[in-house]
Order: sequence, then C-alpha cells, then structure tokens
Amino acid sequence: MRILRRSLLSLAVVCLVIGALWAANDPFVGKWKVNPSKSKLTDEMKVESVGENKYAITFDPNHVETVVADGTDQPTPDGTTMSLTVAGPNNWKVVFKKQGRPMTMGNWTLSPDGKTLDDAFTQYLPDGSTLNVHYTYQRTAGSSGFPGTWDSASAELDSTLELEIQPYEGDGLSIGSPSLGGTRNIKFDGKDNRRVSQRSLEITNKSKGKITDTRQLEVSTDLKTLTMSIRQAGEKEPRNILVFDRE
Repeated sequence: MRILRRSLLSLAVVCLVIGALWAANDPFVGKWKVNPSKSKLTDEMKVESVGENKYAITFDPNHVETVVADGTDQPTPDGTTMSLTVAGPNNWKVVFKKQGRPMTMGNWTLSPDGKTLDDAFTQYLPDGSTLNVHYTYQRTAGSSGFPGTWDSASAELDSTLELEIQPYEGDGLSIGSPSLGGTRNIKFDGKDNRRVSQRSLEITNKSKGKITDTRQLEVSTDLKTLTMSIRQAGEKEPRNILVFDRE
C-alpha cells in the first residue's frame, strides 16, 4: 500500500510539473491584437414583415427576434430587450439592452435604390467604451424596403479588439478580451473543448444545451499569429475569420 501511495504521489508530482511546463510554453499564452486587414467577417440577415408594423429579424439561425417597430423596449427570450425605431424612410435603429443598459446598437441605412444596407454597429462595453464594426450588406432577396435577405462580406472591424490568454488550472486557458470586458475559463474535456494539437484548439459554444458555434484557434509556426475561425451551428465553413498579431 505504501508503494502504491508513493507511486501515485510520484505520478501526481510528474503531472504537476508537466502541467507547469505546458503552461509556461503554451503558444496561446500572451496578448494578441486583431489585424483588421487580414480578418474576414461575413454575415447574413433576414427581415420579414409579419404584421402591421411588426417584423421578424433573423440575425443567425439561432437568433430570431420578433419586434414591433414603435421604438419601445420589448422583452426577448434571453432576458434582454430589443427596440426597433423607424428614424426615417431609409433609416432604422435597432437597440438591445440588458437591465436597462444598452448592449448593442445598429444604425441601419438603406440606399436610395434599395439594393444596399449599411449597418453602423456599436457594442457598448462595461467600462463605458465602445467597439465599432461597419457592415455593408447587399440584397439577395426581396424587392424594396428593409424586408428581404441581406448578405455582407465587407465588414470593417475595429482595430482595438484584443485578446489576453493566460494559463488556467494546469492545461486549461483563461481567454479574456479587455476590449469586450469579459473572460472565459476553459478546461479541455476532449469533447466540447479540446486541444487538437499544441498549436490548435477547438471550442464549442452552447446555449440551453444546443450548439451555437464552434471556434477553431490556431497559432502559426512562428508563434506570432493567432487565427480564430468561427463556424455557426449547422454550417460547414466558417463565416468569420479573425487574425490576431502577438503584442
């Protein structure tokens, strides 16, 4: 029994040492800043008229909201509120709030010919700052007004977006974004979160037990670049690819 305990103790020490060495040499650990020129954001949005002054907006397959366009804050299934304000014949304002505090705002402008929709998107961060993305959508369905299907492949990303990655409990990682004001601690279980290799990770996000997206993170061989590919649930190819440079 003593020999067995000693063996287990030795094994535990070895595991701790390996974990410490892994953390110290983990290629993901460090500070990263987005490179907008190398990143690619694509998006599809669908707007449907479902009643008098009432619209169903599909932001992605897992995010569909129905709202009356009267400018009031209306509850959503995830505990936030959404408002849709018709600011003019070619201008809508879409605002999401949580506990009365603005989370995001989209200022939508329709071109005179009805073929292009510009979205000046703003995310409000906990520290009072903002993160801005400018989307330009092209109409792929529908004929006039905001109702229709809109596709964007030319989003302009805010260059202030950063990631800070630190070791977490052995071989886990803590991924934080000072720009977004949030941190996620990840333990690799070989299922939802797994290390594909030393320089590659796969992280699955879920909401109410259902997969929302899968994120592939990979560090380049020279350890200077981190690429995050985001694939929405049910899709084979990633919509969004964010490229970060090591700071």
